[in-house]
Amino acid sequence: MKIYNDFDLTAFNSYRIKAIGKTVYFPENEDDLICLYKKSTEYILLGSGHNIILYNDYYDKPIIIFNGNFNRIIWDGNTGFELEAGVMMHDVANEALNRSLKGLEIFYDIPSSLGGAVVMNAGASGEEIKDVLVKVRYLDLKDLQIKEILKDDISFEYRNSFFQKNTDKIVLKAWLELSLSNKDAIKNKMELIKEQRWAKQPKDFPNAGSVFKRPPGYFVGAIMDDLQLKGCKVGGAKVSEKHGGFIINFANATGKDIVDLISHVNDKVNEKYGFKLEVEQRII
Repeated sequence: MKIYNDFDLTAFNSYRIKAIGKTVYFPENEDDLICLYKKSTEYILLGSGHNIILYNDYYDKPIIIFNGNFNRIIWDGNTGFELEAGVMMHDVANEALNRSLKGLEIFYDIPSSLGGAVVMNAGASGEEIKDVLVKVRYLDLKDLQIKEILKDDISFEYRNSFFQKNTDKIVLKAWLELSLSNKDAIKNKMELIKEQRWAKQPKDFPNAGSVFKRPPGYFVGAIMDDLQLKGCKVGGAKVSEKHGGFIINFANATGKDIVDLISHVNDKVNEKYGFKLEVEQRII
């Protein structure tokens, strides 16, 4: 296990917010993680650093990062994969492509770790991680026991799951079941998805993906257009002109800039529509 003091977190969050962690751990296996939690249960847990907002400039609370570690991909020789929580989903999508397996094309251009994808039931275009998930292995902080849970018992919802509601359960590993298909067809779908995303998403500035969950009966982008919030700024944070559902770091934004901009957007939404948008990103 690697341990760092006064560690620069800028490269470990996709907004590229400048922040320092007093003590940062990079566990390499389950034993490392159990060892850490036997000492304390008070950690900030980061996966790939996507879908999060670092609000503070400095973190006294110790941080555990899976990015770059805990990322083995094991193919079962048929249509299944065993994946550690820190593996990036686009790497798994490429592994599936190499073996002519379909079911992960949407993750080719979604920046997420396996653990993060399971916790928030990541997906797009009507497809979600739950569609190919078999079971999950996790560490239960209540008794420091490693347990496994089947997909049907994870209570998946739109961008939500058992793990999102129970933050004392740490995803360690997951098993996926895919299906054989034509390799060219899989590749074509992956490239089409990437092309469509790049056409409408602000890939030229640091961001953490979609900020808000889609409210029933509405689309976030349409709401932003109606309220003329595209281009709205707070400090170095701005609502993207390319897609109103995204906030970008265009000028050395702080986490506070981003959170304040979210609050301003929600004030405007509530004033016009009578509700507030649910934030999809985790504020730390």
